[in-house]
Amino acid sequence: MKDLELNIRRVSTHKESLSCAELMAGSEPWITLGMDRDHVVNIFNDPLNEVFAAYIGEALVGTMVIQTKGAFTGYLKSIVVKPDRRGQKLGEKMMAFIEKEIFATCANLFLCVSSFNREAQRFYQRLGYEKIGVLKNYLVDGHDEILMRKTIAPILEKTGNSPSESVPED
Repeated sequence: MKDLELNIRRVSTHKESLSCAELMAGSEPWITLGMDRDHVVNIFNDPLNEVFAAYIGEALVGTMVIQTKGAFTGYLKSIVVKPDRRGQKLGEKMMAFIEKEIFATCANLFLCVSSFNREAQRFYQRLGYEKIGVLKNYLVDGHDEILMRKTIAPILEKTGNSPSESVPED
């Protein structure tokens, strides 16, 4: 099969947002976590989030949400590849896009992956993400979220700030 070009762009219309929300809500881990389309739309509408859609031609094949503003910057909130498009390296291409976006301004990229989502854990580990913590029963009772991180530099090296520049003096 010919390698088709993946086109990733910001979600810009309400119709596109609903299509992305339906894709996400209809996939794991969101099904197990009980996040329906309306819950996902609320995530999309948070002004701290940036929502992207991935297309091959005119077909929606994936979506992702990142947070680059606020208290927890450099955070991948969610990513999904359409089930019938999995196994085509689209997730890797989408992660490369996310890393380029986040590492342009942040030294770290954080994400959480559900404890029951073993396949996703292996996927992120293959891409160089390390487990740095566990959030017990974080989203729903009975399932933990595993906090993972990939880094390109210590924060102070990436931002160019010295410790005295980042902490206000009295």
